[in-house]
Parts: sequence; C-alpha cells; structure tokens
Amino acid sequence: MNTSNVLKNVWLAGTAAIALGAAGAVSAETVIRIAHPNVPDHPMGQGFEYFKELVEARSDGEFRVQIFDSSKFGDFDSVVQGLQTNTLQMGSASTPNLSPFSDDFLIFDMPFLIPDYESADLITDGPIGKSAAQALESSDIMGLGYIEIGFRHLFNNQTAIESLSDTDGLKIRSTPSKAHIQTLESFGVNPTPVAWSEVYTALQQETVDGVDIDLNLAWFNNFHEVTDNLTLVGSLYSPHLVMLSKPFYDSLGPADQVMVLEAFTEMKLYQRNLIRTNEERILEQMAEEGVEIVELTDSEREAWVEAAQPVYDAFGDEVGRDLIESARQTIEASQ
Repeated sequence: MNTSNVLKNVWLAGTAAIALGAAGAVSAETVIRIAHPNVPDHPMGQGFEYFKELVEARSDGEFRVQIFDSSKFGDFDSVVQGLQTNTLQMGSASTPNLSPFSDDFLIFDMPFLIPDYESADLITDGPIGKSAAQALESSDIMGLGYIEIGFRHLFNNQTAIESLSDTDGLKIRSTPSKAHIQTLESFGVNPTPVAWSEVYTALQQETVDGVDIDLNLAWFNNFHEVTDNLTLVGSLYSPHLVMLSKPFYDSLGPADQVMVLEAFTEMKLYQRNLIRTNEERILEQMAEEGVEIVELTDSEREAWVEAAQPVYDAFGDEVGRDLIESARQTIEASQ
C-alpha cells in the first residue's frame, strides 16, 4: 500500500469527522489510529483489538479505534513520522528498530541474557526497559510499555538439529541486526537477511534452509507448512515497544489520558498471556502437522550459550557493559 495515500486518507477522514461535528451533523469523536506489523490473528493483533474494545466501551463511543495491521500504514519510518505528526496515534516496533533512539534497546539483542518470561518482565517493566523507552520523548513519542513476540528458535527444512554440529552450513534467515547475525554465525549457520514479507516464499523455494523465529510468529505465518524441523533454542527474547504520539496524548484531558494508559496496561498483560499460553498448543499442533521437535539437553544448551559468548565481546561496549551486568544482576536477584 502506498504510505503517502494512507496518510492522506487518514488526514482527510479525520478532518471530515471534525467538520461534521462542528456543523452539528454528528458528534465529534476522537480517533486513535494504531499501526502494527502482524496479522490480525497473531496475539499482537488480538491485543490491539482488545485495546480497541476497552477504549470504545469505556469512552461511551466518544473514542473510535482504527487498526492498521500487517504494516498497512507503512514501514518503521512511516510509523515514527506518523506518531510525531499525530497522523498516527499509536504504533508498535521491535526493539532492534528502536536502537537509533538509544543503545539501551540493544540489550535485547544479547543472546541467552534473558532466560525465561519471568525474567523478561523484570527487564521490560523495570528500570532498564523504562529508561530505554524514555529516550523517545525528545522525538515527541511516548514509550507506553512492552508487549512481546517471544523467544527465538530454529526452524529448518533440511535436518533435525540436535547439536551445534548439525547446523553447519545451513542458510538461516536473519534480521538485519548485526548482533543477531553474529549470534547465528556463532551457531555455525550462514545468516541470510530476508525481508519479513518474503520469508515464507524463501522457505518454500529453499532460498533459505530455515528461519530463527518464535513459535507464535511461525505458527500464524504458516512456517510449519514449509519447515520440517524445529529446535527449541530460546536464544533471544523479542519484545515490541508500544508507542503513543505525545501531541495526541497532550491533547487529551486528564481523565482520558488515564483511560488510555489503563487500557494499554490491561492490553499488555492480555497480549503477553496469549503469547505464552499459545506456545504449548502450538507445539502440539506442529507435532501433529509432522514437524520434528527437538528440545536441547542441559549440557547441549550450555554448548550453545558458550558458543554465543563472542557476541558480548563484539557488542558489549556498544550495548554498555554496565547495562548488561545490571540486567544479569536483576535476573539473578529474582531466582
């Protein structure tokens, strides 16, 4: 979809609604336009639908929520510009995309740093996640908080990966993140950046042998149809920051500001719960579809963790060694 046309239509629709309200034909309503990159059935899509239900019900119809799923609003730059100009009121972005605002977001690119969902909550909801989100404020964007994608695992259509030696030479789709690429290289695979919209076709045509992705994205994008093997690695935890246009927020009265913030908090917990509770069901369904699932032994997993340590040597200074140590201490203190 042409982003400029989307923005033009959004602007015209908003202008028309205000004009009609001023003329007395209909009551003016406040529109919250939301952009996110996932399909509607994915927990992210379901989460924003839940937010829509909450806001429209609690505002007695004075607020209307319009959702642009599947990157229909445009790419990351379009989302940022939309938030800054208030042609978009809310958007979601993965943390690697946000690193130009702050190197603190790179903490999520460090392999095996976050071992489980409880630890993830400590980082995203605690001082580390909040400090990173605050870096957007100087750009007229509020970081509301984090929803999630999940932990990355290895899918492939060539062989069952039970140890590091089984990965040799496999072409695995990677994101453009340099740390992600080096993490995959440390596993012995050949990282191959592929645009997200082209991943299914690349797997189907065997342009790549596999993909490093979480269970929910794999399932809702039907990657189980074009990959036969899954190894549960859990190398990286992938969150998304939900952002709010500061000009929009500042235009709201205090009660409406509270309403929006409370609805987001409820949506965040709802979305995370969907991601996590889906995983057991997804594994069962993938097994029924014929996907061979490998769970690494404790000793084998340690070999993967050890292999990824050079990533810390390469990116530790950029991320911040103090920040990495703070994250480790936060997690260890809870265990």
